[in-house]
Amino acid sequence: MTQNVKDKLRAELDELESELRVHLPREIKRAKEFGDLRENAEYHAALARQQFVQARIRDLRQRLSEVSSIDLSKIPRDRIAYGSTVVLYDPERDEEVTYRLVTAEETDPPNGLISTTSPVGRSLMGREEGDEVKVTTPGGARNFEIRRLTTLHDEAETKDEG
Repeated sequence: MTQNVKDKLRAELDELESELRVHLPREIKRAKEFGDLRENAEYHAALARQQFVQARIRDLRQRLSEVSSIDLSKIPRDRIAYGSTVVLYDPERDEEVTYRLVTAEETDPPNGLISTTSPVGRSLMGREEGDEVKVTTPGGARNFEIRRLTTLHDEAETKDEG
């Protein structure tokens, strides 16, 4: 799972580095040819884009480092953590919802993929089956009971058996 995230981050990083080294210098050079730099919108836009690209490259390198440092062997086997799939029961609505905790880059809430850093994800981290959890969301507080927990390790064992 983290390999897909790394590939996605590297692809964006490569694209932005190419833009920074090739495209933007050409754009800045061309804009300078228009003359007076104080009132040159193309020049200022190119400089602003260059600053944005540099900041995004820094962010991507940091995030790539963070994702690369995820040590799957240190992920708990009996508590909710990155990669866990959880079935939650909402007693107020009498319904079950299933979520998988993923990195921010993999988040897809309509398909049940929520970030470990989201309000729901943060409140679930470190919890166990049977725990009751109060989650504060933008729509208000909700209470859940953790009905079922499947960790990355459980999934790996199931694949090995199958």
